[in-house]
Amino acid sequence: MSKFYNIKGPGVVDGQKTTELISPTEDNGGIKSVLLTNTNASQDATVSLFIQDDPASGATQTYNLIHTIAIPADSSLLLDNPSMFKFDDFYGLYISVNTTDTLDVIISA
Repeated sequence: MSKFYNIKGPGVVDGQKTTELISPTEDNGGIKSVLLTNTNASQDATVSLFIQDDPASGATQTYNLIHTIAIPADSSLLLDNPSMFKFDDFYGLYISVNTTDTLDVIISA
């Protein structure tokens, strides 16, 4: 199972600051790798990838896998250590980007 995403920052049409990649109720399917590709030809993309639960109380717990990492223009970052993605199914996987960032994300399981 692979999942594919086009991520756009909030300053890009139809973009947003944070995007849910895998919901807290969804089986994460044994993620093997995540490929983050900066599709902007001239500026770095600043990316945070994190897991977060979604309790009824509204008091979420958030844990960063990577935090404010700059991916150079026209470059990719491959996260391919499966143990990094072993988290309980009550956590979802999210990505957060800066205002004008554009990325492609491929999750492989």
